[in-house]
This record gives sequence, C-alpha cells and structure tokens, in this order.
Amino acid sequence: MKDAATQSQELLKLYEGLADTGEGIEEAAEPVDLATAKSLEAIYAASQWRLTWRKFIRNKGAIGGGIVILLFYLVALFADFLVPYTLTTRFREYIYMPPQRVHLFNGGRFQPFVYDNNLFIDQNLRKIYTPDPTRKLPIQFLAHGEPYKLFGLFQTDVHLFQVPEGAICLMGTDRQGRDMFSRILLGSQVSLTIGLVGVFLSLALGSVLGIISGYYGGRVDDVIQRVIELIRSFPSIPLWMALSAAIPVRWSVLQTYFAISIILSLIGWTWLARQLRGKVLALREEDFVLAAKLAGASDARIILKHLVPASFGHIIVVSTLAMPSMILAETALSFLGLGLRPPVTSWGVLIQEAQNFQSLALYPWVFTPAAAIAICILAFNYLGDGLRDAVDPYTI
Repeated sequence: MKDAATQSQELLKLYEGLADTGEGIEEAAEPVDLATAKSLEAIYAASQWRLTWRKFIRNKGAIGGGIVILLFYLVALFADFLVPYTLTTRFREYIYMPPQRVHLFNGGRFQPFVYDNNLFIDQNLRKIYTPDPTRKLPIQFLAHGEPYKLFGLFQTDVHLFQVPEGAICLMGTDRQGRDMFSRILLGSQVSLTIGLVGVFLSLALGSVLGIISGYYGGRVDDVIQRVIELIRSFPSIPLWMALSAAIPVRWSVLQTYFAISIILSLIGWTWLARQLRGKVLALREEDFVLAAKLAGASDARIILKHLVPASFGHIIVVSTLAMPSMILAETALSFLGLGLRPPVTSWGVLIQEAQNFQSLALYPWVFTPAAAIAICILAFNYLGDGLRDAVDPYTI
C-alpha cells in the first residue's frame, strides 16, 4: 500500500489533469477507477490528526513499544493480584534458590506444576538446589494466600496462582529467601509511577516558557534563558543530597522521594524549554503566523492554535523520554544510596541489593530487575521515535 505522501501526489496530478481538460473524472484523459479516486480524495482531505494516526499505526516498532509499555502499566496496576506472595514473605529454607521451571502437563493431562527442590551444600559452603522428581507441587489458580489491598482500596487474599505446599519462585529467590518475581512486579508500582507528577510539571513549565521565549524574543527571551542557564549550572547529585537533608525527618522514605522528584522536575524543564525555543524561533517567521497576525489574531491564539500544535512533535518526544529518565534516575540514585531505601521496594532498590559482584556471579537471577528496566527504557524510546515521526505526517 502506498504511503500518504505518494497518494497525495497522485491525487494532485489527477486534479491537474482535470483542470487542464475541464472534464469530469469519467471523461479524464487517463480513466481512473471511481473508488480509487474517492479513496485518494479522502486521504488528501484528511486532517493532520488522521494522517498522524495512519502513519503511527504503520510503524511496527512504535506499536510494539506502546504495547509493551501498556502491559507494564497493567501489570503494575494488578501486581498485588498477579504475584503469589507479598513483599514480606520469606522462605528461609529456599535462600538463593534458582528459578523454577513450570511443567504444563502431568500424566498426559493439563495440570501445571513445579518440582520441589532438594538442598545440598558443597565443600565451598555454597547452596546447591536440585529438582526433586518425586515431589510435584501442583499450581492452583485463584488461590487464597496472604491478604493485601487491591488498588490500595479493597481487602482480599485471592492471588492469581500459588502452590499449596512449598514455594513457587519463577525467577528464583534472593539472599533472604524472598520471591524475585513478586518483588519485581510489586517494585514496578513505584518505579513506573513515581515520576508521573514530575514529568507533567516539567512538560507544563517547559512548554509554556520555551514557546513564550521563542515567540516574544527580546528581553523576555533574555530573562528566561538566563534563568535556564542558572538552573542548569547546579550539579544534580549534590543538589539531591542537599534536598534529602532538607526534607523533614518525620516523613517516610517514599514521601521524601516524591518530594525530591517534584522539586527536581521543577528544575528539569530546562531541556524542553531550550528545544521549543529553537523550534518557535523558526516557526514565528512562517507565513501562517504572519497571516494570523494580519487577520487580527491575538498572541495567545497564535501560540495555542498554531505554535503549540506545530511544536507538538518535540513535546511528545520529550514526554516519552522523560519517564525513562526518571526511572533511570531513581535506579542510579537508589544504587548510590541517595534514593529509595528498604522497606520501600523499587527496581532501583532491587539493583542496589544485587550489587555484590560475587553473589551476582553465583546467583545471576538476582539481577533480573535490570532486564525489566532495559525493556521498559527501550519500549519508551521506540514509542517516542514513532510518535515523533507520526506527528509530522507530511514528511516521507
């Protein structure tokens, strides 16, 4: 199927031929199927949003990234139900147990189960687990287990799956015998949501101040740019340490991190503002802006109706890249001990707990949260690139 630009060019050629001959579609020099002509006319007359959607759905990478991100957030939303255990569940007899393999069929019929493990300590005092084929642990779905609050509102004890005896650990256990699968899914609730408020604040400030700076120029531009340069001169990590010390001690760790994330987001708008300023400096010289001024449009109308939609590509890209930046910042700061700390669980906290390289070499599954972070970051990047291309549908 031809893309929108090629089809639009064909439609223009068709109309030019009709204008030269003065004839209808049926009497054109080169007969064109009526259905094809109507299809081409619909594409040519489509709005920018329709063209944007058509181009976006053709980008398989962007669609895949969007689906992955949607799945991540759905898993985070229902994580308490999806996991077999809570964050406080420990199996002292299964410390550093490797991931268990799920078997779907038992005796020729569909009955998922896992094998129990036998513990053996070798001469180097390392724990060695071997599957016990004589003891099968059937998996029960919608089983009752430890109570929790679904969405933080409803008290229930129903989990998606569990085993009646023993333990099921699809991604192994950590140094305290805690299920890594449960900790990764529950940690996603913090890592995927902690930066949402900060991202929205950064987008709002960066969009408004960047467009105003580029549109008005002069003293307004000078003041905003000097403020941006002053803000960007502060180093991030020392600022984070200072803010951590300034937050009231009575606040919980999670409240402290939310407060710091919001404050840093008020500082992180400068990147978007700089990009939008350069974009608007070029757009304000375009003919459509001059036409709007001659038509008597106010500055607010020009900015909201013309410049913001024209700069929407930059805003979309920055918004899709801001969330992974917040996730990476939380991971890095938690790894350094400046971010979240136990008992709060996030992907960064899990990485910080797995920083012992000797344990990582012997028990590599404890580093599984890094894979979740990498997949999430790549999905956001693919989605951002696809949206950036889609919001400019008139380019090939």
